[in-house]
Amino acid sequence: MTYPSSDPFPASARLVAETPPGDNAPPLSVSALSQALKRMVEGEFGHVRLRGEISGYKRVASGHAYLTLKDDGAVIDAVIWKGSFGGIAFAPQDGVEVIATGRLTTYPGRSKYQIVIERLELAGEGALMALLEKLKAKLAGEGLFDAARKRPLPFLPRTIGIVTSPTGAVIRDILHRLADRFPSHVVLWPVAVQGDGAATQIARAIAGFDALPPGESVPRPDLVIVARGGGSIEDLWAFNEELVVRAIAACSIPVISAVGHETDTSLADYAADRRAPTPTAAAEYAVPVRADLAVTIASHAARADRAVLRMRERAVERLGALARLLPRREGLLGPQRQRLDEAGARLDRALERRIARARQPLDRASAVLRPALLQRQLAHARDRLARTERLIEAVNPDGLLKKGYVRVTGRTGETITTATGARTAAALTLHFGDGTVDARVERGATKSYGKASSKQPTLL
Repeated sequence: MTYPSSDPFPASARLVAETPPGDNAPPLSVSALSQALKRMVEGEFGHVRLRGEISGYKRVASGHAYLTLKDDGAVIDAVIWKGSFGGIAFAPQDGVEVIATGRLTTYPGRSKYQIVIERLELAGEGALMALLEKLKAKLAGEGLFDAARKRPLPFLPRTIGIVTSPTGAVIRDILHRLADRFPSHVVLWPVAVQGDGAATQIARAIAGFDALPPGESVPRPDLVIVARGGGSIEDLWAFNEELVVRAIAACSIPVISAVGHETDTSLADYAADRRAPTPTAAAEYAVPVRADLAVTIASHAARADRAVLRMRERAVERLGALARLLPRREGLLGPQRQRLDEAGARLDRALERRIARARQPLDRASAVLRPALLQRQLAHARDRLARTERLIEAVNPDGLLKKGYVRVTGRTGETITTATGARTAAALTLHFGDGTVDARVERGATKSYGKASSKQPTLL
């Protein structure tokens, strides 16, 4: 084994750091150097505007966002604090060229410098159109613009909800056109239609109409119109925002989008169930013309009357044709009438014969009915009645009571005729000619020697 002849540690190398002679600059700490760089960068670049393409955009749970801005030759890190998003009029996306306004600073934890973005704008109309096309492709890929999702508008909505600015010509034009065509109940949800927060207000208004329950003091609309007047693409940008497009697509109420003039197109138009070229046209799509409806209804009523009249006339014609095929009434009823006449004649003759036969015994009876005979029969009947009454009186057991006899009955009213029955009954009732007496049988009288016992019932 061989070793290098040279010394691996030169003579100038030291194990412990020493301050060279004449050096009055002490070593800096890493933190001190980082702070010095931070002060220098922030002092020299306190306000900068950078143009670049967004890459690696990510918004974290805290609400802050991190991204990089790049061009053909360099990349710089960037951060957007949560409180700065109020000044950004669009949703940042990768691939969009922007102009970022902010200040440079350093991040000592990684020895990096970055820009803290305070305002973010699209780098010209081309960048804006690129962002629009990118968002359009994304939402179309999710099916939000599919024709199959479009719903038919109600023919005659009772309540129309309008999302627009409460001032300006748009709401006046819509109300005026509705009044001309078919006066309807209108509920206005006032919103800002451009500027900071406009997209949020519009989306909340659409969702608010959709959340209204039926039957409340504020009626739930049958149709929603989202409208604003014309303007530049920047003015109309709120209707291209993703949250507005998603709110329209999620609304269960049919939506008409009337944004800008005929040549203006927004993503809200693609998501809506019907696009109107102008707000006035939206009102025309919403309701029919009442006068035209009245004419149509009157025309339908007249046609219905004529149809009924024609049906009745044809029915009369068919009935007449059928009646001509039926036999004549005289032909149908002639034999029955003849049989009825014959039956009537036979009935008359039969009644006469029946009366004649009934009159014969009556005549015979009337011949023997004389006053003297009737008086003898009446006297005979009275005599028989008197004999019957005497016989009834003779056999009436209570009639003997007046002669001193007594009738004995038991507890349930049955007549007792033997001593054995009296002893069995125990409780007796003695019936005299002038009333009754309750009695009982003494239990000692139990034997009979051919004649009635000498012991008599004891009266109670």
